[in-house]
Amino acid sequence: MAIRILLSARLGEVRWTQADLSRSTGIRPSTIGDMYNELGERVKLDHLDLICEALGCEVSDLLIREENPNPRTKTKNGNSKP
Repeated sequence: MAIRILLSARLGEVRWTQADLSRSTGIRPSTIGDMYNELGERVKLDHLDLICEALGCEVSDLLIREENPNPRTKTKNGNSKP
């Protein structure tokens, strides 16, 4: 499984730019850009809360979990789990 950030789709739905979201939330433009392009490895919960408040949505509208073709977890013997 892989976690995806759906910020680009959500911004499109409400017709906001990344700059609009940055101004509204006070989150740095580069941080918004990383989330928008799904480049970040970490997301601050406070940022998610600010974004949800600004966009009038829930966390479940911004994050989804999808099937990952390359599992990362290992079994006790070192093999990947299916």
